[in-house]
Amino acid sequence: MGKDVEKLPQIKQFREWFEKRHDYAKDWKKKNGGRVVGYYCTYCPEEILYAAGVLPVRILGSHEPESITRPYLHDMYCPFCHDTLAQGLQGRYDYLDGVTLAQSCLHMRQAYFSFADRVPNIEWSYYMPFPHGVNNPYAGEYTKAEFEKFKASVEEWTGTTITNKELDEAIEVYNKNRELMMKVFELRKAENPPITGLHAMEMVVSSQMVDKREHNEVLESFLEDLKDVEPNRETGTRLMLIGSEDDDRSFLEMIEYGINYPATFVYEENCTGARYFWDLVRPEEDRLMALAKRYVYRVPCPAKDWAVGKLFRRRFNHIESVIKEYNVQGAIIAQMKFCDPHELDIPSLRKLFDQHDVKHLTLELDITQPIGQFRTRVEAFLEAMAEEDLFF
Repeated sequence: MGKDVEKLPQIKQFREWFEKRHDYAKDWKKKNGGRVVGYYCTYCPEEILYAAGVLPVRILGSHEPESITRPYLHDMYCPFCHDTLAQGLQGRYDYLDGVTLAQSCLHMRQAYFSFADRVPNIEWSYYMPFPHGVNNPYAGEYTKAEFEKFKASVEEWTGTTITNKELDEAIEVYNKNRELMMKVFELRKAENPPITGLHAMEMVVSSQMVDKREHNEVLESFLEDLKDVEPNRETGTRLMLIGSEDDDRSFLEMIEYGINYPATFVYEENCTGARYFWDLVRPEEDRLMALAKRYVYRVPCPAKDWAVGKLFRRRFNHIESVIKEYNVQGAIIAQMKFCDPHELDIPSLRKLFDQHDVKHLTLELDITQPIGQFRTRVEAFLEAMAEEDLFF
């Protein structure tokens, strides 16, 4: 008998870290006596913070309705920004010593500045310019210069000097985490993937909340145990999830476990999924340039992936590869309400999916509202695909 993935201790650990992220950070501070910094966007060079003995943690929302952010954010800013700011104002991030943002979008920038100004426990904040046009040939050099300023600010605040030795150690830890999660994602190419999209999301998001060294230990044993997992559920329609901060357990759980037509997410093209950890830091004599190249040339966010001259948008090339390698049959485009960069991509995404005969459904999410309203639409989408398979 193969192992049941739900009973693996690593799945339980990822879930506990995911659900008790704030408790983990508080315990880490007590044990290590170090500082904790929240970061808003995954373009933040975490390795620099980690090299200074700081624990970087991703600022994410709680998916709960709130009514306290309207004095600070426009009503038409995305629900993610309202939700994350609300968590800060409510004291849920009272353990943070600092907060930082690598320039993302206008909405997130305002949420960051309000967080830095209004959350009383924040003693250090850093807004880092980051190129929107990551396909520009000068983006790497520009980003390296900004990373130098960021490193100097971290050193001044922490009273430490970050040497190449500390940077090398941090890069090694982070690269290992990326490599291990990529290996887990490789297993999802199988006809019957050993994990679901829910498991993958909990694994990736927990890696954004805990010390990567601890996460690596669990990942290594997880990969070993996955060899003996025997899926006990029907894979059904192989889905790809495309979006931004899609970390709502109830949304993934509804689609994979709560609908009459079986379906499994085999890949998540978002910043709470593969886009966070895809691509490694390649060794270079200049460590900051090595870091800059990784963050600039990773699979890009829609807010950054603008074509320059004859260069094509790299994200679409990556999505095309994923469709083929993971045998994607359907796609759910989960667009955050009021998110312009993602919304602008939808026509091009639909065209790409049509070219590869991938059925697609677009949902506009408000992460602070119940997801039950989408059940009927998703069920109809999966039913139509199932009926089509019967005839063809």
